[in-house]
Amino acid sequence: MKPLMPVREALDLMLAAARPVADVETLSTLAANGRVLAQAQVSGMNVPTHDNTQMDGYAVRAADCASGAATLTVSQRIPAGHVGQPLLPGTAARIFTGALIPEGADAVVMQEQCELTGNVVTIGHAPKSGEWIRRAGEDISNGSVILPAGTRLRSQELGLAASVGLAELPVRRKLRVAVFFTGDELAMPGEPLAPGAIYNSNRFTLRALLENLGCEISDFGIVPDSLDATRSVLRQAAEGNDLIITSGGVSVGEEDHIKPAVEAEGRLNMWQIAVKPGKPLAFGEVRDAFFVGLPGNPVSSFVTFLLFVRPFILRMQGVGDAKALAPKAYQLRADFSWPKADRRNEFLRARLNEQGGLELFMNQSSGVLTSTVWGDGLVDNPPGQAIQPGDTVRFIPFSELI
Repeated sequence: MKPLMPVREALDLMLAAARPVADVETLSTLAANGRVLAQAQVSGMNVPTHDNTQMDGYAVRAADCASGAATLTVSQRIPAGHVGQPLLPGTAARIFTGALIPEGADAVVMQEQCELTGNVVTIGHAPKSGEWIRRAGEDISNGSVILPAGTRLRSQELGLAASVGLAELPVRRKLRVAVFFTGDELAMPGEPLAPGAIYNSNRFTLRALLENLGCEISDFGIVPDSLDATRSVLRQAAEGNDLIITSGGVSVGEEDHIKPAVEAEGRLNMWQIAVKPGKPLAFGEVRDAFFVGLPGNPVSSFVTFLLFVRPFILRMQGVGDAKALAPKAYQLRADFSWPKADRRNEFLRARLNEQGGLELFMNQSSGVLTSTVWGDGLVDNPPGQAIQPGDTVRFIPFSELI
C-alpha cells in the first residue's frame, strides 16, 4: 500500500504551486475590506501630526509646578481641533484630550489632580517634563511603511490607512473560483427528498466559506455521476476561473469520476492525504485553473477546506506572510479520553468548557455536521497519538479558520 502524504507535506506542495493573481485594481479605502494589498503603503505624515494631550487637564511648564502645590492663572482654554497661544510662565492652559500642546508647555496635569477657583488653578502634583503628552510621530513616522504588500485588509488595517489620509488602495483582483458538486443522490433544499437522496449541504457550506474569503464564485451546481458529464463541466469551469473546487467523487468507487476526469482534462499532483477526516483530498490543474477535489462527507469537506483550501486561496490572493496563512493554535488541557490512535493526523471537533479544558463531541464521524456547529474548533492530534484526560493538546479555534 502506497503511504499517504503527510498533512504538512501536502500543504507545502499546494502553497509552493500557488500563483498569486497578477491583476491590480485601485479601490476606495472604504470598499477595500477583505482585499489584499498589491503594493506597500507608506505614510506621508506623522501620526500624531503634532504633540497633543492624552488627558483632559491643564497644560503647564513642569518647572512652574515643582512644588507639588503650585497656583497658576488659567490663561486660555484649548479644545481639540483648536490651536492655543504660547503659554506664558506662571500660567496654565485648560486643555482637552487630543488638543495640541501650546508652545512653551512641556507637561499636562490631569484634571483630577487640580482644583480650580475662579481663574486660578492649584496643581496638586509635580509633573515630569513630557507627562501625558503624545509626541508627534509617536504612532507613525513620516515615510514609514505602515502596511506591507500582501497584507489582507481588515477593519484595523483600513483604519490605519485612513489615519494617514489614504483614500484609495491598490489591491489584487478577486480570485475567481468555480464550484460543482457530484452525486446522483444530491438534492437541493426545497425539493422533495427521494428514497436514498440527501440534501446538498456542502454547496451551502463551501459557498459561504468562499464568500468569507472574498472570492467571485461561479456555481455549476450538481453534476451527475458520469465521467463524460464530469469532464464536460471541468472544461467549462476552467474557462476564466483561477481555481476549481469540487465536492464528492474523489474516492475509488465505481461512481467516483473526479480523479479520472481530472487526469483526462489536466493533471493530478496529489491525491490521498494522511488526514482524518478527509483522506481522499485531491489537488491538480485543469488547463489554466488549479483544481482541488474535496471529499463528499460534509465534515471532511469542511475540515479539508479550512486546513488546505483556505491557505491556498490566501496565497493565490497575494498574502505573502507565512504567519498570516497559518492559524494560531493554543496548547490546552484535554478533559476527554481518545484511547485509539490513528495512523493519520486527526482533527477532532471540540469545545472549551468553563474550567478552561476541552470537551470532545461524542460522535466524530465525518458525516456528523452537528459537530461543526457544537464545537469551538479542532484538536490537531498527530498520527499515532492517544489522548488521556489531563494531556496537553494543540487546539485550533474556528475563529482562526473562518
